[in-house]
Amino acid sequence: MTNENLTRRSFYIAVTNMLGGLIAAAAAIPAAFYLITKPRKPVGKEWIEVADISGLQMGVPEEIVYNRERVDGWRKIDEKTSTWVVRTSQDTVVAYTPACTHLGCAYHWDNTMKQFECPCHGSSFSIDGKVTAGPAPRPLDQYATRIEDQKILIGPEIKEDA
Repeated sequence: MTNENLTRRSFYIAVTNMLGGLIAAAAAIPAAFYLITKPRKPVGKEWIEVADISGLQMGVPEEIVYNRERVDGWRKIDEKTSTWVVRTSQDTVVAYTPACTHLGCAYHWDNTMKQFECPCHGSSFSIDGKVTAGPAPRPLDQYATRIEDQKILIGPEIKEDA
């Protein structure tokens, strides 16, 4: 009877050790894979075509609405967003993000005052994005821009320091 108990005890110890080893391997393999592999680049388009430059007047801001793909963790989200684009020369544009640099409210162009105005807390910005009034701590953030075949492409956001 004692030999039977020892055999049973040895069996349970072996099974417990084997289960513990499987659990440790299940945790170690993904951790090792994470440490060994290189990080992946974000998925999504870096440059997005938003408009044709020939449709813009020189020195007149225009809000352009477009769709973009945003990556949030493992999720890809298609969202509608906008940018304010100003044509500064024959082949140059500036594109501003649609959020005020104070608290992120949407601002608009006031054609009579010739400036961007944020209705939330009274910040104002000149056509070149510089703060002219209000609590905004820095100029409007911009997107990188380039022109290809008369199409305006916007890229990553460029933030200026306060």
